[in-house]
Amino acid sequence: MSMARTIRRRECVVGEDWPDSVPPLLRRVYSARGARDHASARPRLADLLPPDGLLGLDVATALLADAIAGGRHILVVGDFDCDGATACAVAVRGLRMLGATRVSHAVPNRMVHGYGLSPALVDELAALQPDLLVTVDHGIACHAGITAAKAYGWQVLVTDHHLPGESLPPADAIVNPNQRGDGFGSRMLAGVGVIFYVLLALRRKLREAGRLEDGAADLSMLLDLVAVGTVADLVPLDANNRALVSAGLRRLRAGHGCAGLQALIEVSRRRAEVLAAADIGFAIAPRLNAAGRLEDMALGIECLLCDDPTRAHELAAILDGINAERRAVQQQMLGDAEAALSALPDVTASPRAAHCLFHDDWHPGVVGLVASKLKERLHRPVIAFAPGDPGGDTLRGSARSIPGFHVRDALAAVDAAHPGLVERFGGHAMAAGLTLARGHLEAFERAFVDTAEAMLTPDLLQDIIASDGELAAGAFNIHSACALRDGGPWGQGFPEPLFDGEFDVLSWRPVGTQHLKLELGLAGKRLQAIEFGGWTGTPPGARVRIAYRLTPDDYRGGDAIQLVVVHREPAD
Repeated sequence: MSMARTIRRRECVVGEDWPDSVPPLLRRVYSARGARDHASARPRLADLLPPDGLLGLDVATALLADAIAGGRHILVVGDFDCDGATACAVAVRGLRMLGATRVSHAVPNRMVHGYGLSPALVDELAALQPDLLVTVDHGIACHAGITAAKAYGWQVLVTDHHLPGESLPPADAIVNPNQRGDGFGSRMLAGVGVIFYVLLALRRKLREAGRLEDGAADLSMLLDLVAVGTVADLVPLDANNRALVSAGLRRLRAGHGCAGLQALIEVSRRRAEVLAAADIGFAIAPRLNAAGRLEDMALGIECLLCDDPTRAHELAAILDGINAERRAVQQQMLGDAEAALSALPDVTASPRAAHCLFHDDWHPGVVGLVASKLKERLHRPVIAFAPGDPGGDTLRGSARSIPGFHVRDALAAVDAAHPGLVERFGGHAMAAGLTLARGHLEAFERAFVDTAEAMLTPDLLQDIIASDGELAAGAFNIHSACALRDGGPWGQGFPEPLFDGEFDVLSWRPVGTQHLKLELGLAGKRLQAIEFGGWTGTPPGARVRIAYRLTPDDYRGGDAIQLVVVHREPAD
């Protein structure tokens, strides 16, 4: 069912302004990603953009400073994904470090409240009698919920990074680098990054007012959480985000992360001392996200706020179990989706530009993962829908996109052309969410596919694997593998190094039911390789061309390396 893929090598011109400490292989990789020198390739925390350019920051910090001074109740309202959970933990921990004595938190339950600050959630929060609500990683689209909060007499500070609609909600202050007129130098901050910047500005304000001693409130202690939320939300790792993530990874590698993150590293069987951004994306974030998908993200936030290692490990073990359940649900849903796609005559012969899929038995918390998997296989924008409630009339959809197709803008175009078809939507370029009436699904699918066909060019619909070229035989060693692993952080907008080349297949065997283990030959070297999901029942040929990552082989240890194959095709 996968579309044809093409390997295309990145253009690379390596300059001369590199210190001797940077290996030539890394210079080549950095240069291919547009880095001109070591400073731009590995930005430091000292290179962070100052908060000043963020619109609304003065009003936001004044609200928080007054609430702290007056001992008023600050209620942080999080979101049910990893970015929202880490942002909530950063806000609660940071405000307490800055002198707030009455800080609590809440988070919507996906199945009960839906997304964001809804009127139903506001009514429940009334029992807590807050004075100031602070939204993290949401709020920019929560007009009704914020109106309801204001009717209770509460102040509302929105911190968010999602794209705003035509109008802004009636909050007392909004900090969002993507709102109109904002002059901040990076619009790529995740929700956790936005609240971290608000705390940086608040600390400065309190120091200037003489209410906080210089050196007090070391907010760098929160960077482990900032790193996890930033990587998990798949925002582009521009220089500013790389500086934040690098600093957070250093804390985690040194064993200085919060108890909850250290426990999640342990239950996911990762080694903290060599932790990479990929470990966050594939091991830590899914375990946090699982709580919001199948249960209640309050459990994940409790883990991140816990300072008792024993209790943190108990919570992490529960999250690990929920994640195992999530994997089983996801696999079943993927089977349903693939069966539905296989019944379409045009999936491979004349593929449509986008796909919408729905099943009555799907779980609304897992549709985003299904959409993501299918997007990768089909190289098409995909929206997966599930009933908001079992048997209900409202559908919740989760969209995932491909480079060059701004899915949130596409939803806005559908909404403008067909008013009332979509109940609500929000998101950003690569991911978005929406709700619509069950009876509108067929009309929405036609409108969305038509919009995708109008916006997508043939070039964008080609599934291109961007390669850093060939590796010389002498580069296949543990020094190169470790340099590549540690040269990041790698992620969206600053992709992990990927190479291609032709190899002899010396031996092969299936591993489990899905994976393929290979022994490859190149210039007299015997190289171990693994292709996850690569066993289709058909043996590989005697010679193959592959795209691969070079990594240390943690399973064998020592100086062992392996090639992680992401694409394989017969060699010419």
